[in-house]
Amino acid sequence: MSTAFSTACDGGIAAAARLQDNRYPRATLAATILGSSLAFIDGSVVNVALAALGRDLAASAAALSWTINAYLLPLGALILLGGSAGDHFGRRRLFLIGLVVFTLASILCAAAPSLHWLLVGRGLQGIGAALLMPNSLAMLGASFSGEARGRAIGMWAAVGAISGAIAPLIGGWLVDTSGWRTIFLLNLPVAAAAGFLAWKFVPESKEAQESGSLDWAGAVLATLALGLLTWALTAAPESAASFAVLWTVALIGAAMLAAFVRVEAKRGERAIMPLALFATPTFVGLTLLTFFLYASLGGLLVLLPYLLINIGNYTAVAAGAAMLPLPLLIGVLSPTMGRVTARFGGRLPLAIGSAIVAAGLALLMRVGTDAISYWLDILPAIAIVAIGMGISVAPLTSTVMASVTRDHVGTASGFNSAIARIGGLIATALLGFVFAQQGATSEFVDSFRIAALIGAACAAAAACCALLLIEPPTQPAAA
Repeated sequence: MSTAFSTACDGGIAAAARLQDNRYPRATLAATILGSSLAFIDGSVVNVALAALGRDLAASAAALSWTINAYLLPLGALILLGGSAGDHFGRRRLFLIGLVVFTLASILCAAAPSLHWLLVGRGLQGIGAALLMPNSLAMLGASFSGEARGRAIGMWAAVGAISGAIAPLIGGWLVDTSGWRTIFLLNLPVAAAAGFLAWKFVPESKEAQESGSLDWAGAVLATLALGLLTWALTAAPESAASFAVLWTVALIGAAMLAAFVRVEAKRGERAIMPLALFATPTFVGLTLLTFFLYASLGGLLVLLPYLLINIGNYTAVAAGAAMLPLPLLIGVLSPTMGRVTARFGGRLPLAIGSAIVAAGLALLMRVGTDAISYWLDILPAIAIVAIGMGISVAPLTSTVMASVTRDHVGTASGFNSAIARIGGLIATALLGFVFAQQGATSEFVDSFRIAALIGAACAAAAACCALLLIEPPTQPAAA
């Protein structure tokens, strides 16, 4: 998925951090908001630049997918390790390292002489974001308590949503006026401000350490497995792709994924993905729901701006503006749904919200090859998807946190956040089948409709996971 918005369980990482003294909580809040906004900005702004990238760098279908996946792969695979490293070595230290990596990677992306260098830069950005995101939240959790912590997390999420909403507009304008390279330069002043505040005002914090090292083996296996599987899915649409090579790479990736599960089982509580989390049907259901729901959303965020620019002849800034209802409606509905979930539980809101997302994606099958009407063809579908996501985001956060013991809240929230990004990663890899048809308008639109149908099916599968696997609350909470 795009990281334009915080995922549902990002806030749980902050809620699990142990409180420590901090003389400058407001500066800490500003530093964490600015730092994590880098990930939100780059998660959304590149989507409106895909058409320009494809033209300027003569990118193939697989390459277009990799401009997104090169960022999502390390972010999804390493975000849990990044959080654990912060707990072990110091959150401010890892936050600052992430800022430096992300900033240097942004400069590399802006100056990339070829597509290969751009992809290297995007991968490094993903590594930097995997350090930034969890440690920015953990720094928040260590600096605030009680209601103040809740307000800080809410402000962090709200500013992140605003950043994700505004970035496509600014990025689209830059793409239209000065080219796609300038969108990466947006990160430099934001990173400089975040780095100064963190270095000057944020105290170091870490958790009391237990015996044992970080789960490096698990992180490496997860990254390699996801990388190989993603490469196989991304390369499949290419006409020159070898069937035997694709299956060989996919099987090696699957074997590494199995080895990852085995390593995690041996490490027990010291694993980045403790298998004990999956002891209840509810957590299994939430994991599957998150994967399917954010896969459907990730595909929409990448494919729709590309359709509007290449088929609808929209400018990049207009395509960015077309997506505005999504973050706005999610932001408006989430506080209300948080209260609803606290009273009635998350099972029914998650099922209803996911079903509404499915209906909105199904509406996109009405898009035709003639002139695309935003008001008739696009806005109704985006609005319905946004309503469904607005209903789902807060209940997903609350239900994940309630499905595990207090000691596992941070791990469970981080894992759910990683699953959301991996869902977007897989969806983007599969979009190569759509991008492969970019030479013919009718074929591209036909492929877009199929993608919309698959996205709707994924969201419907998420609704089924909520109904069949998530256990209802034993009794409604008091009003």
